[in-house]
Amino acid sequence: MNMALLLHAAARRLPDAPALALGARTVSTYRELSARVAALAAGLRRRGLASGDRVGLAMKNCPEYYEILFACWHAGLAAVPINAKLHPKEFAYVVQDSGAQLSFVTPGLEAAVPGGVSIASAEFRRLRAGDPIPPAETGADELAWLFYTSGTTGVPKGAMLTHRNVLFATLAYFADIDRLGPGDSILHAAPMSHGSGFYGIPHLAAGALNVIPESGGFEPDEIFALIAAHGGVSFFAAPTMVVRLMASPAAGRADLANLRTIIYGGAPMYVADAGRAIDLFGPRLYQLYGQGESPMTITGLPAADHAARRNLESCGFARTGVEVRVADDEDRSLPPGEVGEILTRSECVMAGYWHNQEASARALRGGWLHTGDVGSLDAAGYLTIRDRSKDMIISGGSNIYPREIEEVLLRHPAVAECSVVGRPHPEWGEEVVAFVVRRGAVGAQELDALCLEHIARFKRPREYRFVDSLPKNNYGKVLKTELRRMP
Repeated sequence: MNMALLLHAAARRLPDAPALALGARTVSTYRELSARVAALAAGLRRRGLASGDRVGLAMKNCPEYYEILFACWHAGLAAVPINAKLHPKEFAYVVQDSGAQLSFVTPGLEAAVPGGVSIASAEFRRLRAGDPIPPAETGADELAWLFYTSGTTGVPKGAMLTHRNVLFATLAYFADIDRLGPGDSILHAAPMSHGSGFYGIPHLAAGALNVIPESGGFEPDEIFALIAAHGGVSFFAAPTMVVRLMASPAAGRADLANLRTIIYGGAPMYVADAGRAIDLFGPRLYQLYGQGESPMTITGLPAADHAARRNLESCGFARTGVEVRVADDEDRSLPPGEVGEILTRSECVMAGYWHNQEASARALRGGWLHTGDVGSLDAAGYLTIRDRSKDMIISGGSNIYPREIEEVLLRHPAVAECSVVGRPHPEWGEEVVAFVVRRGAVGAQELDALCLEHIARFKRPREYRFVDSLPKNNYGKVLKTELRRMP
């Protein structure tokens, strides 16, 4: 099963339908995109790349992204999407570790990825100029996408995603999130090297439109304008992006008639923020929980739950065809309500980590992906994430889950963002510290009273650190490792 066949099938059905847009302007129909993919695939083969070779995509969001991604698959190659915001040393690590035979870069990244082919270069034009070739015969279990983890706990690892994994995630999108077709669109405000690019695939399979903002990234005013300009608009966003949209002055005057779905994930959405998002956008929200090792596809909280404002503290229930359980340290399943590690099993789970058998065996032991996340299931199957296991605080022998404290702090209208970490304590082992970004006047005494009103005394922060911003990685996740190092 070659994933490129989905694009070509859509092109046969809907040759004149718009496939790619830059801002409000269509830049490619399905007929044109399909032809470019087949021609570029031929160019890659002429370049000497063989089946199974890896190709790096060190690219900002742009229309050429999908041309290159699908050309890799058409030629029987594996794509290695790389976040464009990485440091040159991080680019070098991913390219070297993956063994990429060739890398494509967007203008401005040529120096960061030496030897990369710029999409603005004559060389790229030559690669696209040849006669097309037919799609490669590709097995379902062959490598399609080598996804490198964000590396917040060490060097990044390459999760091996097969054509079977990508197809399963695509079908799960149709089953659980939206039935798509011509006239619908997805807006790529988040990096296409991550979840946004992954969710463009079902849109291309359905003959819908992929829209890349002219800014190439996330600008609230531009996002609201593009929602008004296109039909049936969905987009993937990290919770921090949703919060920024709500805070934008443009939010109050935005035309949201064309908005279909905001799919948010990558980190938990706090209940207070979810409530504000429902107030602004309506129940057109879908929360997903996934990892690079099971991309975008573990659990989901659908629009119906958002409309009823129920289970907002959870990340929903198992996606179609996905098994989820919570287990103890011996991998024994725990009953509803008990907290343990979240495990999942499905056709979306990676084949393993690239050239890392030890990490693969550890993560996939017993046939289940061990997520490293801590959570609990209720009797109805709704999963609530407590924290990453590494973020759990143990104080005086008691487990303290930072998210529980963060949820309470965010109830205060003057708290814009917060993050809770543990720091060493000579007697208790660890104690709780809260880093708080204010949007109004509030002090430690007031926040302490709020915590004492809602959670046990031993869980409340022993110190409140007021900061201008929280450190985040390229995908919007708060870097608690950096907070722990702050003096």
